[in-house]
Amino acid sequence: MPRTSLNRSIEAADRPVLLETAAQLLDAQHSWANSQLLGIDTEFVRERTYRAELGLVQVSDGDTAWLVDTVRLESLEPLREMLEAPGVTKILHSVSEDLEVLYHTLAAIPAPLIDTQVACAFLGQPLQMGYHATVKWLFDIEVDKEQTRSNWCRRPLTERQLHYAAMDAVLLPEIATTLLARLKENGRVAWMQEEVERARKKAAGVTRPMDAWKRIRGSLRLDDRALRALRQLAAWREERASSRNLARGFVAPDAGLLNLARARPTTKQGILAIEGIHAKVLERHADELLDALRRADEDHSPLDRPAPLDGPARRLLDALRDRVQKRAAELEIEPALLASRKDLERLLRAEWRGEAPPDRFTGWRQTVITDDLLSIIR
Repeated sequence: MPRTSLNRSIEAADRPVLLETAAQLLDAQHSWANSQLLGIDTEFVRERTYRAELGLVQVSDGDTAWLVDTVRLESLEPLREMLEAPGVTKILHSVSEDLEVLYHTLAAIPAPLIDTQVACAFLGQPLQMGYHATVKWLFDIEVDKEQTRSNWCRRPLTERQLHYAAMDAVLLPEIATTLLARLKENGRVAWMQEEVERARKKAAGVTRPMDAWKRIRGSLRLDDRALRALRQLAAWREERASSRNLARGFVAPDAGLLNLARARPTTKQGILAIEGIHAKVLERHADELLDALRRADEDHSPLDRPAPLDGPARRLLDALRDRVQKRAAELEIEPALLASRKDLERLLRAEWRGEAPPDRFTGWRQTVITDDLLSIIR
């Protein structure tokens, strides 16, 4: 990669263009429309809220760094139009959180899209390699990480924040160009595009409150009655957190819900005796919690809890993991990029039930690993 091109991108971060008015945003949109590749990054705050609060969107063609002030701008329509413009390829690094906050704020999911973190993984780098490590690996450039935990919704933003934010976007076009050339050599561009499309679909998906219990660690150790109680309690918390835009833990911590599910009190006094949830929360929502527990007692619907694997099944799972390890070594990629242990267990159970393989095992993985795994199972 020519050093002068990199220098030009780095210099752009020293003079970012802050977009705070509708006129400035429209001017930037005209420039974006003439670009084939645009690096995109977001800065947001998500500590006490259910949904991330978007503070800034960084856009760069490698020559200019535009910083869209999503706090001060009343309308972000030009930004939304650019994210969905079919003639402009958007580049992000590690898309999951960015896509979630963009979808929530703008009802838009960037397309066409490149995820440079996924591209790195297909070239043998760690599956979760961050942006700063990617820049170091490709260009031997150190990027400042000091502003990572800034409050991006507080105004005014400091010069250091603006420079940090711009640096997170200005090198993305160079990164994408470099990685795409290497992926083409290995025949893996289509693999990366499939993974990006899966991420786009996931970002637009809806969280069902009755599935919220699945994110609670330790839930599968509960007996059936307690698990049905937890299912109702977690659904109540999910709806409450969403409606008030509060982080789940600020409504009720996981540990407190587990205690409630195990105890299943039937009176307000019993509710107030539960540990792990603030007394004011228990007092304020005692009736709702009792209603949730009553619904659980009347609920006899199936639990989405797989039976534990027996000895032969565990040995079969080990054989699948061994095959994944060997294939990953041949491809020089992390095994988890092919399939994690949980993925393999889902594949195994789907095959036993006579179902089609989970979506993760279709597409490029079909011939690379899925066919081999199915032959072992069968």
